[in-house]
Amino acid sequence: MEYLSYSSMKPRLIQARGFLNSRLSEFEPLVLLLAPLLTLFLAQIIGSVFGVVHEKGLKACLVGFIMGFLKMVPGVQKYIDAEKQKVVDQLQSGGSSKKKNRAEELPVKGLGVEVLEKMEIEKRNDATWQGKCSGTVYIGGSESEGHFALINQACSMFAHTNPLHIDVFQSVVRFESEVVAMTAALLGSKETVSGGKVCGNMTSGGTESIVLAVKSSRDYMKYKKGIKRPEMIIAESGHSAYDKAAQYFNIKLWRVPVDKDFRADVKAMRRYINRNTIMIVGSAPGFPHGIIDPIEELGQLALSYGICFHVDLCLGGFVLPFARKLGYQIPAFDFTVQGITSISVDVHKYGLAPKGTSTVLYRNHEIRKHQFVAVTEWSGGLYVSPTIAGSRPGSLVAGAWAAMMSLGEEGYLENTRKIMEASKRLEKGVREIREVYVIGKPDMTIVAFGSKELDIFEVNDIMSSKGWHLNALQRPNSIHICITLQHVPIVDDFLQDLREAVETVKANPGPITGGLAPIYGAAGKMPDRGMVNELLVSFMDSQY
Repeated sequence: MEYLSYSSMKPRLIQARGFLNSRLSEFEPLVLLLAPLLTLFLAQIIGSVFGVVHEKGLKACLVGFIMGFLKMVPGVQKYIDAEKQKVVDQLQSGGSSKKKNRAEELPVKGLGVEVLEKMEIEKRNDATWQGKCSGTVYIGGSESEGHFALINQACSMFAHTNPLHIDVFQSVVRFESEVVAMTAALLGSKETVSGGKVCGNMTSGGTESIVLAVKSSRDYMKYKKGIKRPEMIIAESGHSAYDKAAQYFNIKLWRVPVDKDFRADVKAMRRYINRNTIMIVGSAPGFPHGIIDPIEELGQLALSYGICFHVDLCLGGFVLPFARKLGYQIPAFDFTVQGITSISVDVHKYGLAPKGTSTVLYRNHEIRKHQFVAVTEWSGGLYVSPTIAGSRPGSLVAGAWAAMMSLGEEGYLENTRKIMEASKRLEKGVREIREVYVIGKPDMTIVAFGSKELDIFEVNDIMSSKGWHLNALQRPNSIHICITLQHVPIVDDFLQDLREAVETVKANPGPITGGLAPIYGAAGKMPDRGMVNELLVSFMDSQY
């Protein structure tokens, strides 16, 4: 092959330069200067547009663009705000009137012990939750006896304590470490395959546990791989706490549709993994439908890409280990699964601890250390904090420890037997109602159901009128009940009320006065999800 030398190419280069210069001489110098800059600017805009379309979808982008244009029309924004306020007022269900008599200043003279009587009066205004609420209260029986009384007394003994002062309140510091160790032992920490280094901390609830796990994963992946534009992947059934963490820590969140069984779709999640992915998430079970994601498959996926894998066991942590011992077919979900780097477990749910107690666990200290915040240059001294909160209520730590120690393995096994049997009985009863269907195959204590014949939100309104507080779901439209010890004696009552509610809606379809079915229905059909977002924020803002 003959290669061209520079000397032979030089005349051609000179000729090409002359041709280009002659053509460019037709343009103004300013145009030649601005053209590349404008081209670069346009390319950035087009790239951003394609990025947004890829992230939100073409339909959502078009709807957002149209709505943004309409809002610029005089009077349209004012009309939208007025209609939005009507919905907020309906959602409040009289919440505004409750604000009229609220205290806004300190009393001139303190009430002393009489304040307890006033609190008792206010408490009577709360909804009747005994056996009527989905989830919410997990302890069985009355507030004045049994396990309720025990943890209340334990909390009162340590109401003045704060684990932040580790040198002063050594008791609650020990309680916390033991709650973490006992919870970890339920989840395979003693098994050789776990690595033998599982560690963690107590938190204020499942959301804080999840937020800390996301923060730790982000920083760990930055340390290991140098990822500076982090992304995480979660099934659409994953808890909304991950959206909160993504907003707090500037992480791109990809929500992936579930498969036909309403479990996380492993193949779909794999397609979203890229060089910026820091973690994937699985739930055991997912909050909406009580279905366990394919944890082992997700663990292998995380291992193959060298990324973090968090398992949300907030709901199932104190049920699944015992259900397995009772003989229920429970798929793998704990630290015996390779690839899992962190797990969140609520103690205040089926652990029957006081509200405000959860744990976040890590496979080893190398990951957990990225949870901590250390400050070395503060004039107040050297500072290090393990969780989001600085000061924490030692009373809740003590209450969680008391709950676990008082119940023991036998107590949790017996409780699990009761709630699992009640859940299966309730599921069977719902399946026998022809007009509704159970979503998927629940693995635990949540039964979600929808209808192809009736407006399920109208059924929910009728159930609400009977005193039941259930959870409304979307995609698909449905409602669920999370069974606790409070429900064990009244499963038949629930099924009877549900049958009557279905018959009522069947005979008289249409929203009931004061019901929220129209709002849920409209929100589900509203194409502009930004408007739904504004609606929710306005509602929350009106509550305080």
